[in-house]
Amino acid sequence: MRLTREKTVRLSHRIIDFLVSSPDVDFVEDRDTIRQEIVSIITALLKVEAQVDTEVRAKIASQKKEILEGSEEWTSSTANTTLKG
Repeated sequence: MRLTREKTVRLSHRIIDFLVSSPDVDFVEDRDTIRQEIVSIITALLKVEAQVDTEVRAKIASQKKEILEGSEEWTSSTANTTLKG
């Protein structure tokens, strides 16, 4: 899933709000520092997802038989490539 920077920041605010409302969470750093780290983590995960997506598409494109996106074979190829990588 591709998220804009704005959506990622908005998501980080919602996560911080959730953590603040939880009685089981104590902050040892200020909230903005934690929120910025959340943004960094989400951004890193999205980069990995984009890289995997690129590799899967390249693998599927290299198949002799054309595999249509969304088909059962596409889903199967995506899952297999993701698990092997």
